[in-house]
Amino acid sequence: MPQTAALHRPPPRTVPRQPVGELLRAWRKRRGFSQLDLACEADISTRHVSFLETGRSQPSRTMLLHLAERMDIPLRDRNALLAAAGFAPVFSEHGLDDPEMRAARRAVDLVLTGHEPHPALAVDRHWTLVAANRAVAPLLTGAAPDLLQPPMNVLRLSLHPSGLAPRIENFAQWRTHILHRLTRQIDVSADPVLAALLGELKDYPVPDGQAPRSRGEPLSSHDGVVVPLRLRTEAGTLSFFSTTTVFGTAVDITLSELAIEAFFPADLATAEVMRQALSR
Repeated sequence: MPQTAALHRPPPRTVPRQPVGELLRAWRKRRGFSQLDLACEADISTRHVSFLETGRSQPSRTMLLHLAERMDIPLRDRNALLAAAGFAPVFSEHGLDDPEMRAARRAVDLVLTGHEPHPALAVDRHWTLVAANRAVAPLLTGAAPDLLQPPMNVLRLSLHPSGLAPRIENFAQWRTHILHRLTRQIDVSADPVLAALLGELKDYPVPDGQAPRSRGEPLSSHDGVVVPLRLRTEAGTLSFFSTTTVFGTAVDITLSELAIEAFFPADLATAEVMRQALSR
């Protein structure tokens, strides 16, 4: 049968590419730079910055990468800048299971395993779980199964009323910390997926039994220094503080967006419970 319909199908719609000058201006403003600030950072004239942003001058590949470096633009968005100016992308993007990433994946696994008996996990730029050590799973007991299915978002799991939220003793404090951290990440990256996640997390109801800390409640020794995570478990309340590790010299997009969240015991009782749990 002749396929005449295909002959009259309208061409696919294409989204107009944003001019590179507009992208540069948007990133400059996002970083809180004036044109003079950026000119001083990049050691060029303010007039040159203005001409690049208005399109009166076309940036070279080297200049784009130089400006992106001075504004600390994420690698993924540096590729977008290059594409907007008609250049090929510079930074590769591989999955962690690709052969090119074998050494990096081994490094991630070594860090996670080496942190045992304390929990540690690796997440991507959207807080999706990439890997975790053996100490993480026991802490997730009681969370709704659908929240634990891949792709598992660790922020959603943390604040969802069917996740860890009902067992977090300092829920209000922890929630404020998470939302503030995510807001800062959005300010830096302008990632729409993270913005949607922030809106979702803000809409979660407060779990039964949870309430903001009262003014009369005494502060722990960690308040004002780090925000602890106090989690009720069958072994009692466990208290952790966390650190974040990133690959500081990454030139691959996937690796540059990977973060390792390592949790340390905030008291001796937590350290002992974790040591005994993993030795069984």
